[in-house]
Amino acid sequence: MINDRPVPCTVARVVIAGLRGGSGKTTLSLGLIRALKDSGLKVRAFKKGPDYIDAGWLAAASEADCYNLDPYLFPDEKILQSFFRHSRDADCALIEGNRGIYDGMDVDGTYSTAELAKLLMSPVVLVVDCTKVTRTLAAIIDGVVAFDRNVDVRGVILNNIAGRRHETIVRGTIEKYTSVDVLGAIQRLKDERFPERHMGLTPHHEHPAVEQSVKTMGDIVREAVDCERVLEIARSAPALPPYNGGPGPAVDRECGLGSAAGNVRIGIIKDMAFQFYYPDNFEALRDAGAELVEISAISEGGLPDIDALYIGGGFPETNAIMLSENIEFKNSLRRAVEEGLPVYAECGGLMYLGREIELDGRNYPMAAILPISFRMEGSPVAHGYTMVEVKEDNPYFRKSASLKGHEFHYSRVVDHDPDLKMVFAMKRGKGIDGSSDGIVYRNVLATYTHLHALGSPEWVCGMIRAAESHARNRRGARSHCS
Repeated sequence: MINDRPVPCTVARVVIAGLRGGSGKTTLSLGLIRALKDSGLKVRAFKKGPDYIDAGWLAAASEADCYNLDPYLFPDEKILQSFFRHSRDADCALIEGNRGIYDGMDVDGTYSTAELAKLLMSPVVLVVDCTKVTRTLAAIIDGVVAFDRNVDVRGVILNNIAGRRHETIVRGTIEKYTSVDVLGAIQRLKDERFPERHMGLTPHHEHPAVEQSVKTMGDIVREAVDCERVLEIARSAPALPPYNGGPGPAVDRECGLGSAAGNVRIGIIKDMAFQFYYPDNFEALRDAGAELVEISAISEGGLPDIDALYIGGGFPETNAIMLSENIEFKNSLRRAVEEGLPVYAECGGLMYLGREIELDGRNYPMAAILPISFRMEGSPVAHGYTMVEVKEDNPYFRKSASLKGHEFHYSRVVDHDPDLKMVFAMKRGKGIDGSSDGIVYRNVLATYTHLHALGSPEWVCGMIRAAESHARNRRGARSHCS
């Protein structure tokens, strides 16, 4: 904003897209971010879709938070708001797409990477997997360009090239039969610098040499890709029209929180087991006046002085031994819940609050706050976007509210109390039992559904209000005792 007037967004920007998932978008993006950063540029990374793991790697490469832009989870104006806010001090913004460039939720490609590129008026660079293919790629790329002329496909980077002859043929046919520039060619990597788990990369928190892997990928991209040409393409992006919402707080005060709201301490369990958080969610809580306190359920002996607790997703199963052995922390958490501490838990957090996790035939005791147990499976139990309707009273959301989220888990509920209170009716997705999600016990709400603050500002308001209420009750109790 200049003199309270909205200004256009002129940041250089480029969308990295692919023909399918697993084509190399993330590793190429990592290398490109690091190569541009090493040249002295301030690069801001964005990830299209709800993915936490790729976003974590992109954040490691840029050495700054990576922000998710998800057209399903939140509306276009919130996408623009987040992009304006987080790119305004950057020299270049890189937006990594997901799946194939035109892949969306229906035959019209709704919520696709292509639609996001058009919204951000951003040129696109395609990453194509060249494994066991040569001339056919020219036909595919020509079709991609012709499919929607409003998508500005400006270049292509060849991935998994088998050798010099392979590159010569692929590069030559693309340059001969299409209007798209070949910006580089990356040889097939002979080692596994970025090992995968489930349907994507292993979280960077668990990688033994994050910085060295990112640095190496930056060196590879610097040698194999015309980074200056990629930067020229990014700088050719037209100015985005002024956004009237400005670069202000990520979540507006839509729920009636006054200027005096907040001033509460919200704990965040953030360690090797619990890593899946959106930076926008943290910013939204801070914008609403909360102080955030990071906590480890693995190494700490108990909860600090907090007014509410947020437990995100992650991989509690890969840290099950350490979580189960920290009895002191689990006891502290159970006592706090019984004393009324508001706790909001998503996916891995839900599992941690249960009785136990069964993994490879062994049972690992968790916090035993909720009467529910889990078993890890070898394939996804649920994967995709969700939509829930709030059907019961609870500490965070009004009844009848509709919330969009996503779920991705390999755990299955194998035992639970039949009288368990669940407050979400699944309109899309599976939840806990195929029709319901969102267990409530005292001031705890635990769910498989992940929410994003830009699409669900009600979550921010609910967290703040619950924390404020608990803080008042504690102050009243202390006053009464004195």
